Amino acid sequence: MSVLPDFETSESIFQEYQIHVPRGTFEKLEIYADFLIDYNQKVNLTAVTDGMEILKKHFLDSFLLHHFAETCFPDHARILDIGSGAGFPGVPLALLRPDLEITLLDSLNKRILFLEQLREKLDCHYQTIHGRAEDFAKNPDFRESFQVVTARAVAALPMLAEYSLPYVKPGGYWIAMKGREEIKPALQAIRILGGKLESTIHYQLPGGDERALYLIKKLSPCPTKYPRKIAQIKQKPL
Repeated sequence: MSVLPDFETSESIFQEYQIHVPRGTFEKLEIYADFLIDYNQKVNLTAVTDGMEILKKHFLDSFLLHHFAETCFPDHARILDIGSGAGFPGVPLALLRPDLEITLLDSLNKRILFLEQLREKLDCHYQTIHGRAEDFAKNPDFRESFQVVTARAVAALPMLAEYSLPYVKPGGYWIAMKGREEIKPALQAIRILGGKLESTIHYQLPGGDERALYLIKKLSPCPTKYPRKIAQIKQKPL
């Protein structure tokens, strides 16, 4: 028996937010949640270990990114998820939209190993990269080559902007998933890096946890000197 609530209970929670999850997709979420809990006993991937909380704070939250920003995700778009951790929001996006070309980037190899094993269990398509965001952003195969870059928590927004926007194609979007953190301190960094805040979406998860999606559109190419080295980014955020 899965750690997740049953299909009918889960479906009712998704439907409160006008999200439809087919039974076949839900069965993969069950596999995902069970494997996450099992793996988490030996490798710390998440502090959220209750089935209902996993459903709400991981799966629903990931689906809401797509729900609120669906127009940012054209068919067959190339997507980068920075700091994927246990795979949120990238893996649920891959289950919801198999047409998307999704790359998961994380700096810890133990997380990448989990994501690779998870991919086999889910028979799901995504690429994994072990490394730091600031290191791959100057690689021509990655720089300004993604229609959407997602990041969930990871770092404060001024720093996260420098990690993320160099990967976004002009005309594409960086979507930052946050709790209560305000975007205002990051607006200068966003402007320097060629972006502009297009919209802010506030919502609540069941139970009242507040979330914000910041949709930043890439208007112009990012100056070549960015991103800087990690020490510079931390010492002097834009």
